[in-house]
Amino acid sequence: MSSEPPPPGSGQPPDEDPFKKQPPPAEGGGSPYDSPPPPSGGGSPYGDQPPPYGGGQPPPGGGGEPPPYGGGPYGSGGPYGGDPLAGMPPLADSGKRVLARILDMILVGIVVWLLSWAFGFTQYTMDTDKIKFGESFGKEVIAAVCYVAYDTVMMSRSGQTLGKKLLNLRVANLDNGSTPSVQTMLTRSLVLWLPFAFCCACIWTAIAGGWSFFDKPYKQGLHDKAAKTVVVSTS
Repeated sequence: MSSEPPPPGSGQPPDEDPFKKQPPPAEGGGSPYDSPPPPSGGGSPYGDQPPPYGGGQPPPGGGGEPPPYGGGPYGSGGPYGGDPLAGMPPLADSGKRVLARILDMILVGIVVWLLSWAFGFTQYTMDTDKIKFGESFGKEVIAAVCYVAYDTVMMSRSGQTLGKKLLNLRVANLDNGSTPSVQTMLTRSLVLWLPFAFCCACIWTAIAGGWSFFDKPYKQGLHDKAAKTVVVSTS
């Protein structure tokens, strides 16, 4: 019996294999999966329908992500004009800020006390004849270094100290909401902590921090104003 396929016109049906390649198109030689040519006249291949995804046009605003504080670096109208709070995250409650600061002061204060004790610095010593103010300057230097370093390092990384993280607060740049740089946080920390360490701890802390209770529109403390930062809520 011959294994050759039946000649055309013999009346025997051809093999039916659904996986066989189909013959190429009679004209053009292109792939059957090529995009159809545009209709004559230069019209859109989608007819009267709008092209998908806006026809490749960039979204309003240049295609980038919107700034954190709305339409511009300061929202609308500049830093102190128009609506200054447009697009900003909620400003932190001043009471929460005070509580977070107290927690941080306690934590760093413990470290200051331990270092002062280790280096032999005491606030004062007493004997039967006189009160002698001893190595207080050394203790003040330790306090200034510890508080400034703590704030600068912690908040230049994430905008948060341990106290702020616990109370869902964050320090941010006023112009764009980003985490402040080391230089910005150093300025903020020096304004807050140098007077605290060397001359008027309670009075300066109350003035600089308490300023946020009355400041409009950003609820900034004096140290925030010096560094151009704000404290916002993360919750």
